This record gives sequence, C-alpha cells and structure tokens, in this order.
Amino acid sequence: MAREAYSGVMAQFGHRILPRHHPYTQFVSRVAKRLIRVSGMDNVAWEFYVIDSPEQNAFVLPGGKVFVFTGILPVVENEDGMAAVLGHEISHQVARHSSERFSFEKVLLAIQFGLLFFGIDPRLFFNHLTMNLMMLKPFSRKCEREADTMGLELMAQACFDPTQAVNVWRRMEASGTARGIPEFASTHPSHKNRISYLQEKVR
Repeated sequence: MAREAYSGVMAQFGHRILPRHHPYTQFVSRVAKRLIRVSGMDNVAWEFYVIDSPEQNAFVLPGGKVFVFTGILPVVENEDGMAAVLGHEISHQVARHSSERFSFEKVLLAIQFGLLFFGIDPRLFFNHLTMNLMMLKPFSRKCEREADTMGLELMAQACFDPTQAVNVWRRMEASGTARGIPEFASTHPSHKNRISYLQEKVR
C-alpha cells in the first residue's frame, strides 16, 4: 500500500520535484536531519521531497517518505517554522499512525462481520455517516493531536523553538486554508482549536 501511494504521488507530482541541490530542498533536509537524529528512527531510509506547487501542505507516507509543497514555505518562514511542520509529519511515522489506522479499520470490519453472524444488519451502525463522522474522522483527529504533541517534543529535543509552532498555525489560519470546514467534518482539528492546544502545550 505504501509503495502504491508513493507511486501515485510520484506520477502526479514527480515532474515538479525540486533537485537535491535546490536551496529549498537543502533547507528542508537540513531541518529534517536535526529532527530525525532525536526521533529514535534514524535507521529509517528517510526521503524528503520538495514539490514546486502552491499547495500549503506537507505529508508523510509510510516508510519515511515526506513531501513538502513550496506553497507552505512562506507560512513556515524560518527553520523553527519548518521544524514545526516536519516535526509533526515525522511524528506520524514515529507513532506508526498509518498502521494504527489500518488496524482500526480492520477492527471495524471485524465488528461488522460479528453483527452479521448474529443476524444484525451492520448498516444500522456502519453507514456512511457513522463511519466517517463518528469513527474515521475522529480517529484521524486523534492522530493529528498526537502528532502535534510529539512534534513539539521533537522540536525541543532538536533545539528548535516549540513556541514557533503556534505562529505557524496562526499564519496558516490567516492565509485562509481550510476555512469554513467544520471540525467534525474534517480529518484535522480546526486551526483555532489547534492553536489553542499548542499554546497550552508550550506554556
């Protein structure tokens, strides 16, 4: 699944990936290496790709493949801001959130088969609404919150300033990204709630 996801990303964005010697790629790699050294996962074959595209986004695939879009660089502004983003993404890998989600979905599937075994239609409990809004999306938001917490810890251990994570998300909110999407319908916490949570953590 990880290989298929990687192939899909490369098929879509491969022609926009900046070379390793590009200043943006060097910037991302420099920050990432400091975080990886304290992550406990420096044995993973980490790969960092910078995609020349205006999306204000970054994500990680299982196996240590991290993608950063150039559109997020004005939001991070500096090394501490970049560390806030990369610390979060690396934390997803450290916490094995992809595997955790896969296991969670297998549990839900097993419950559905169990209901069928007892003659109960699982669609009563596992329709599109309940699966997404009451199970999968809350689970994803839980993983995001864990990655936020772990990301701050990685930043501190790598001698970055964790308080800058708050400023990154303030700038993200000011940019209008994902504005108007209620948190319950999203896989991520709202910017406002994320900022409040991070502020509590860095005090």
